[in-house]
Amino acid sequence: MGLWAEHVVPRVTDLALGTPDVRALRERALAPARGDVVELGFGSGPTLPLYPAAVTSVRAVEPSAVARRLAAERVAAASVPVTFVGLDGADLDLPDAAADTVVSTFSLCTIPDADRTLREVRRVLRPGGQLLFLEHGLSPDPRTARWQHRLDGLQQRLFAGCHLVRPIDELVRRAGLNVTSLEHDRLRGPGPMSYLYLGVATP
Repeated sequence: MGLWAEHVVPRVTDLALGTPDVRALRERALAPARGDVVELGFGSGPTLPLYPAAVTSVRAVEPSAVARRLAAERVAAASVPVTFVGLDGADLDLPDAAADTVVSTFSLCTIPDADRTLREVRRVLRPGGQLLFLEHGLSPDPRTARWQHRLDGLQQRLFAGCHLVRPIDELVRRAGLNVTSLEHDRLRGPGPMSYLYLGVATP
């Protein structure tokens, strides 16, 4: 990673996605979490205080060393054990059927190989397990979508590969996961960056 992506983007992300509105959305997304959790794009650990009592452990996947350092205080204060288990969601160093829940919040937009990552999610989920996702992505509104396509290259350069145009629900289904619940919401701010997918999928 370059200096900007490694040192600046994790701090900007920590601030931008640390608002009360985003916290409330994350809390909604995480409400069904249970058992052994694998979290993709763990970042600075903003989800840790939001996990319900049914969660027994968290295994975190996070490529940024700066983000992992920013997470240290939250990890120390967490009510469940947290272990860092890898840098790449597309190549999880975990056995098959290792997780009751996989969590991805604002991560599938940036993971370079989202298709392979979601196939890994399917592999590590136990029968009856669940993927919980809260992601921004492609809007169904044609005017907004046009702006997303125009701005996508700039977004990737500024925010370490973050895409505006990924159709999150389609990606999840393409990996062989069954989307059992899907809601849409919006963040405050520019329309191309604000369209949200909040859902649950099962293997």
